Amino acid sequence: MPRPHLSPLLSWKALQNSLLLRMGGAIAAIALLAVLGMSVSGLVAESTQGSGEAINRAGSLRMQGWHMAALYLAAPLPEVTDGRQPMAQAIGRFESTLASEAIQAMLPRAGNTRLETTYRLVEQEWRQRIRPRFAALAETGSGDTDPGARAAVLADMGRFVDLINDLVKQMEDTTEAKILVMRLVLGVALLLTVLVVLLTGHLIHNHLVQPLRGLLTLAADVGRGDLARRTPHTGEDELGQLGRAFNLMTEDLAKLYADLESRVRQKTAELTRSNQSLELLYHSIARLHGEPPGRDTYLAVLRDIEQLLGLGHGIICLGERGGASGVAVATTMAPGDANPCDKAECLWCHGTDQTRISIASDFHRRLTLPLADAESQYGVLILEVPAGLQLEAWQVQLLEALSRHIGVAIGAERRMEQNRRLALLEERAVIARELHDSLAQSLAYMKIQVSRLQRALKDPDKQGEAGQILLELREGLSGAYRQLRELLTTFRLKMEGQDLISALRQTVAEFAERGGLDIHLEMGQNGGRNGGLAGCPLTPNEEIHILHVVREALSNVLNHARASQAAVSLACADNGELSVAVEDNGTGIARMANLHHYGMTIMEERARTLDGRIEVGPREGGGTRVVLVFRPQSRQGETNIPRRTQ
Repeated sequence: MPRPHLSPLLSWKALQNSLLLRMGGAIAAIALLAVLGMSVSGLVAESTQGSGEAINRAGSLRMQGWHMAALYLAAPLPEVTDGRQPMAQAIGRFESTLASEAIQAMLPRAGNTRLETTYRLVEQEWRQRIRPRFAALAETGSGDTDPGARAAVLADMGRFVDLINDLVKQMEDTTEAKILVMRLVLGVALLLTVLVVLLTGHLIHNHLVQPLRGLLTLAADVGRGDLARRTPHTGEDELGQLGRAFNLMTEDLAKLYADLESRVRQKTAELTRSNQSLELLYHSIARLHGEPPGRDTYLAVLRDIEQLLGLGHGIICLGERGGASGVAVATTMAPGDANPCDKAECLWCHGTDQTRISIASDFHRRLTLPLADAESQYGVLILEVPAGLQLEAWQVQLLEALSRHIGVAIGAERRMEQNRRLALLEERAVIARELHDSLAQSLAYMKIQVSRLQRALKDPDKQGEAGQILLELREGLSGAYRQLRELLTTFRLKMEGQDLISALRQTVAEFAERGGLDIHLEMGQNGGRNGGLAGCPLTPNEEIHILHVVREALSNVLNHARASQAAVSLACADNGELSVAVEDNGTGIARMANLHHYGMTIMEERARTLDGRIEVGPREGGGTRVVLVFRPQSRQGETNIPRRTQ
């Protein structure tokens, strides 16, 4: 026969593994004991209700019995005329009391108990022996006068009262027994309740309070960062499961924290590496572009690369692309080390424009990076890679960026050198033209005058003409000397340590002092969004040409215009063109064959050099206005924008 299936919640194992079930069982036991005690008390109270009344009524039967006996004995007396009615009333009261509900409620409803037997005996005795005698008196009105009969009545009443006493005593014993049962039940319930409460307190303290206190302490320690703490409460109950979950959580937190620390260290290393890379780039760019790069600059860059990346010796080798030889402009190799620029493999080095790692003839691993800009390749950067070192992607990218900056610096230096050569040749051409247009023509003129003087001196009739020729020679020499001084002043002109505005102010002050003129310098008076030269940045070459044009124009004003006032103005227009105007209130100018005396040819040559133009015209109110108009290199790529009208 199969065993009956028990619910898991009611099984002993489930009770052992569940703290909630144990606490619930203890609370249920306390509640059950309380209900049991109250129920028993209620039942006993209910069963004893009316017991006092029943005992009182049963006790009154004794008095009523003796009363009836007294009526019976008093019936023959002369003063008792009629005893029927009192006796009938006494019998009725006795029977009513004996059959009252209070006494009947005391009797047990089932079973043959002693109380039930005694009550039946009292009832039987009353009906069979006591009542018939008293009933005869109630019917006839006269009692038995026989002394023996009267004594028998008294004896029967004594036994009857004793029987009633026994009934009252049993009723009292029955009530006390019920009260005793209630006391016992309440005492046992109280004792069991105290035991269950003590067991419940022990259970709560050992299996709930202490584990919870331990978990709170552990949570506080974990909150302070101690992830190595573990709780020992790992049983099968709910708190044990919570303890295991807490241990798993702290273990996962420890792993996560360790992983985060590892990531932080990794990110810190990456940031440090990025910072070092940026610092290397910054210092290298500052060295390469701060001043013309040279051997010391290249050596500093190579040493920084070796120190940061842990590479071997490096060399910067320059040469023509595809050439068979190169020049080591900087190297950190020792004097006795093999130089790749001196070997045939240099042909391979200059024949590549890609970053490559190769094994040289001396079995050294070398990283070769091209040194180039957008226009050309100038050489290679060769770095030794130590054995066992694997370059990472960021290291190769950093080296490629450095090689590009080195190539850009080399290209910029070469272009600056080429521009300096072109500027020197251009300036020499300008000097030659100025010498040709000034001193050379003056000397040619004086040569002609000397030939005339020679012919005049040979002819006595031309003595007066000879004096005139000598006067013209003297004026020509004075003009040539003056032109020579102006040319020397122009050739010695420098702008070191000052800007164009300061140089123009110095020039205006110089010519005002030399000619006694009132010369006014205006900046940005002809329009321009920003005023002055803010919208038209100038190169040093453009500033030199502007200064020469202004000086030449002021020289013409000083020598030929017969003016008392002059003005120099510079303005940057909205369309990007710069205008430089020199005007005076002199006699004016006309285009004639001898226009070169005013230096116009020289100014036009400088305007063509700037891709600009010279505009010469009369000034409103009299005088001459010379304007140089050109577009600076900083505004070359812009489309002409018409100026806004006010």
